[in-house]
Amino acid sequence: MPELITVTKDIADYNPDDYAIILVAANYVACRLREIMPMGSLGSIAELSTPPAVQLISKAMKNKKILKCALCHGLWLLAPVPELLSGRKVICHTVVLADIHNAGAQYIPYESHVVVNNDLITARSAADIEKYCAAIIEQYKNTL
Repeated sequence: MPELITVTKDIADYNPDDYAIILVAANYVACRLREIMPMGSLGSIAELSTPPAVQLISKAMKNKKILKCALCHGLWLLAPVPELLSGRKVICHTVVLADIHNAGAQYIPYESHVVVNNDLITARSAADIEKYCAAIIEQYKNTL
């Protein structure tokens, strides 16, 4: 039976530098986290990168000591800020391919469905969760 959860904290109140690992939620959650509330027409492209979750992951991407991990559709949170993905090797759900391509990322269709690119770990889908988690743990151990 579904339960109601009341969120009492805002993602804007968190500092990514306080964490060793940032996990980006998969599937439709990533899409909703980058939502921009409609306020008329956008005045500039800069407004596209202002949702709090996008700001948080943007700050985290600048800190090479933090492992950033995105499963499935999770790269949608990075796509509004193309320089975050430019030149990075990733894998993701095929629905996100156009977004990551437009952001300058390089799609790597590894058979393992997991790509580790230094401090960025990506996986194709929830079906790959075990390999994804193993890669995160292994990469974290390598940073200790």
